[in-house]
Amino acid sequence: MTGFEGRGPKCTLIVFIDDATSALMALRFAPAETTRAYMETLRGYLNDHGVPLALYSDRHSIFRVNNPEREGELTQFTRAIKTLGIEPIHANSPQAKGRVERANQTLQDRLVKEMRLQGISDIETANAWLPTFIEAYNNRFATPPRIADNAHLDVHHSEEELGYIFSLQAKRVLSKNLTFQYKSSAFQIRSEGRGYRLRHSVVTVCESFNGEIKVLYDGKALGWEKYVDGPEPIPLDDEKSVHERVDNARFDLRSKFYVKPKS
Repeated sequence: MTGFEGRGPKCTLIVFIDDATSALMALRFAPAETTRAYMETLRGYLNDHGVPLALYSDRHSIFRVNNPEREGELTQFTRAIKTLGIEPIHANSPQAKGRVERANQTLQDRLVKEMRLQGISDIETANAWLPTFIEAYNNRFATPPRIADNAHLDVHHSEEELGYIFSLQAKRVLSKNLTFQYKSSAFQIRSEGRGYRLRHSVVTVCESFNGEIKVLYDGKALGWEKYVDGPEPIPLDDEKSVHERVDNARFDLRSKFYVKPKS
């Protein structure tokens, strides 16, 4: 969807529709159809409506790993929604997406024309105005549900936890020195106390869309330092290495005071 008819940059429209009523639940313009665009739209959806029971989508690579050699793996977006307790459902045919396709046709006509009348020509202004359009659209086109019960659940995750969920995640295994590699950089965990218990543990690297990095172990954030073309991380001492270093220090001390006997 070009959106602004040449008055502004090309963009795409992310659309969430209630299957029971055809009501627009969330709209968001983004520069492209990306994981970030869908995550940001879904986070706004949670704030407005709560957690849906299921999310119906096509088989785009944002929602589904389409490589047979990676069967069973989850995309970043699908990992996020499953963490929230949302069931992913992938459409088997274009016909199965009938409601969304019909809504997109209507939006392509009405939304584009309305933005022209409003003089809207950029993504930020459009997204700020979209709630007004959604309300007017639903008043005209949404239909009452057959069952009035709201199937949405409350959001039970904190804002901090949601920040982790709606990030790009990667698993890493810590070395014996509590180091790991991520995007060609070396990181070392800084743990208070007996940090060697974390050796060879699996941690989760969470990178937000603004570049902020958090490293989680057992759901808790760990302290870390990043090394870029710098010195090697300092090895972490355990009981064995401490004894070895003490023995070496004693040897060095004896060597300093050793006097060679006269011949």
